[in-house]
Amino acid sequence: MTTQNQPARGLWPAILRAGLLAGTLDISSAFIKYLIEGKKNPEIILKYIASGVMGRPAMQGGWDIAALGLLLHYVIAFIFTILLFWLYPRLKLVRFHPLLIGVLYGIFTWLVMNLMVVPYSKVPKATGPFNWNQAIIGALILIVCIGIPVSFLARKYYLYKK
Repeated sequence: MTTQNQPARGLWPAILRAGLLAGTLDISSAFIKYLIEGKKNPEIILKYIASGVMGRPAMQGGWDIAALGLLLHYVIAFIFTILLFWLYPRLKLVRFHPLLIGVLYGIFTWLVMNLMVVPYSKVPKATGPFNWNQAIIGALILIVCIGIPVSFLARKYYLYKK
């Protein structure tokens, strides 16, 4: 039996909670940013994610393609969550402040996504010059929505694991 101050002992339940939280925060922030920019249909974001495996035709798809995009989004969030939970004890990250780890891991996540995943996927290639404002906003979103929460939850898991 667990108390309110002590998390469940299993690694996979901790990863499941962290991944769901990170994925939900990240996609919610993407929707909010999209709407703040004055765009009307955030379903486009999910189709764009699906286009990573389907290419440009995904952008013309329906809700089934959007659902695939949402599934792929959570798969990616879980991969980054699993990676940080795997790295945490191996790099002895528990001795560092989880906020610092979260910031660094958010930047790492942004770099991997923008320098490896997106360029080697089938997403329609962006035209025009590199946009520093969008890059900084994207990195901040990943820091706040993935890096920091997953870092704090990984720390909590490994501190109470004993």
